[in-house]
Amino acid sequence: MMDRYTKLQVVGLYAAIAVFMLFMLLPFVEMFMASLRPLEHLFRSPYQFWSEDFSFDAYSKMWETVPLLGRYIFNSIFIATSVTFFTMLFVVPAAYAYARLEFPFKGPSLAGFLAVNMFAGAVLLIPLYRVLRAMGLLNTYWSMIVPGVAFLIPTGIWLLRSYLEKIPKELEEAAFVDGASRMYTLRRVVLPLATPGMIVVGVTVFISAYSQQFIFAITFNQTRELQPLPAGLYEFIGYQSVTWNEMMAAALVGVLPVMVIFLFLQKYLVAGLTAGAVKE
Repeated sequence: MMDRYTKLQVVGLYAAIAVFMLFMLLPFVEMFMASLRPLEHLFRSPYQFWSEDFSFDAYSKMWETVPLLGRYIFNSIFIATSVTFFTMLFVVPAAYAYARLEFPFKGPSLAGFLAVNMFAGAVLLIPLYRVLRAMGLLNTYWSMIVPGVAFLIPTGIWLLRSYLEKIPKELEEAAFVDGASRMYTLRRVVLPLATPGMIVVGVTVFISAYSQQFIFAITFNQTRELQPLPAGLYEFIGYQSVTWNEMMAAALVGVLPVMVIFLFLQKYLVAGLTAGAVKE
């Protein structure tokens, strides 16, 4: 009876995972199918999932429809990479300080970081615009990098701090006994052990930075050559028609960098996310 109940649990678990995966992947499947359909096919009634007139023409024509498409994709990757680099530059020492040091207002400041994440980016657009204008950063890459870093630092600190707290303090104390400084211990002892956690935080920050570019781009940047892909996709919208198939193709091509990064770092992500799950 117990074995039968366990099997039912396993079947139910896999069924729930299958439903969840279907819900998550179905939009991407439909995007891919839409990119293969001719434009007139998209408006056929009744809806047809499969047709004989599928082709990859949209993947070649999209570069002609939007000549700067390659630049937009590069801008998205560059902005997300820059945001990740600068965010991690601030997050690593800050997370270490919160994990190991005692200082005034440690708890309230952590709560303040969490409160910052509760504000939607749109709520702070006007103050951010005034700050960036005063600094002369409008219509530059920095106008999209600086807000991204500001919004992602709190999340990075919370994620990395919890991971650093799992590293035994005895390892650092042994280094201190040998005369190592705090910074030397951080670089040579703590960070090598925290590599899986840093990869998890870095990938999380990169994906978030890649997905939040649109609102900052249309608000703080009017230079066409500096626009990221989400804003550049608007060029597929004409005065009288929208080339939906080419837009879907361009969106899928733009997602490829994130997918490639995830596939290459998958084992490190699993190691970082499961670290500390089993208590010895």
